[in-house]
Amino acid sequence: MINVNDFKTGVTILYENNLYQVLEFQHVKPGKGAAIVKAKLKNLRTGSIAEYTFNAGIKVPTAHVDKQKMQFLYATGDTYSFMNMETYEQVELNKDKLVNEVKYLKEGLEVLIYFYESEMLGVELPEKIDFKITKTEPAIKGNTATNATKDAEIETGYTVRVPLFIEEGEEIVISTKDGKYVSRK
Repeated sequence: MINVNDFKTGVTILYENNLYQVLEFQHVKPGKGAAIVKAKLKNLRTGSIAEYTFNAGIKVPTAHVDKQKMQFLYATGDTYSFMNMETYEQVELNKDKLVNEVKYLKEGLEVLIYFYESEMLGVELPEKIDFKITKTEPAIKGNTATNATKDAEIETGYTVRVPLFIEEGEEIVISTKDGKYVSRK
């Protein structure tokens, strides 16, 4: 159990039969009445984010979420296979658990998979990943307007906007937070 006054960013709790991670919290002491704690919580099963208000001093159960470092092996239809690098145990995740992450998964990529008891909650990708450009238009000479970009397809099939000087076959770095080009490799 954890007192809501002791919330910290990243703490996982069980509340209303759901598993939540605390994203933000704020202690509020109105002029009249008892203090409250406003918290922005992320549902770890659905990914939705909601704001909740707790009376100060109440306790909620904590949830122990395990992180395991795993390597992405391959995808078969809507099933994605991962392997634990220490035990060589393999697990499979359905595409619905990997909504945003699918466009960044390439063979050999190491990720963190979150588990609560025996339930797989999701995947945390590295902040930046290197990808090879598989398809892009060649740059047109003289078309050098400030910050001009073009579409480029990476090895996973995802399309990203890149500067005009990037050519097919080059390696680039993409941020998984916003899906944007960061730099050349």
